[in-house]
Amino acid sequence: MESRNTQLAVGFFVIIGVLALLFLGLRAANTSFSANGETYKLYAKFDNIGGLKERSPVKVGGVVVGRVSNITLDGEYYEPLVEMTISKKYDEFSNTSSVSVLTSGLLGEQYIGLSPGFIDDTVEMLDDGDYIQDTKSALVLEDLIGQFLFSQGND
Repeated sequence: MESRNTQLAVGFFVIIGVLALLFLGLRAANTSFSANGETYKLYAKFDNIGGLKERSPVKVGGVVVGRVSNITLDGEYYEPLVEMTISKKYDEFSNTSSVSVLTSGLLGEQYIGLSPGFIDDTVEMLDDGDYIQDTKSALVLEDLIGQFLFSQGND
């Protein structure tokens, strides 16, 4: 009888441990922004997206307002086309807004930085499916080092 109680207690703690690990895994995956709420899509074309990945955050001033939902190659000009899913509660971006591929820290993950444009009577707001025209590509560390070394060699 005592052996059975011990087995039940051990089983209970193992289940609690597995659930705790699952919870921590989901928190570490940064699933705080989910697409189950009201969202809309915005698109942007870049020359170079560096190491940007699907599910990378879209941030305005450090606040996550959406996620990168798809990355494809434009069939006409062969440029990376980034699809962003933005929460509907952040739907006041004008068509003068810009997006940049930024890096968290020196060697951190890459994300989309959305800079809101000015709002005026003559400026239209971005709607579902619109393209953001003003884009800034990723700075690739290897290219910067190469440019620095090349400029040092010419001196």
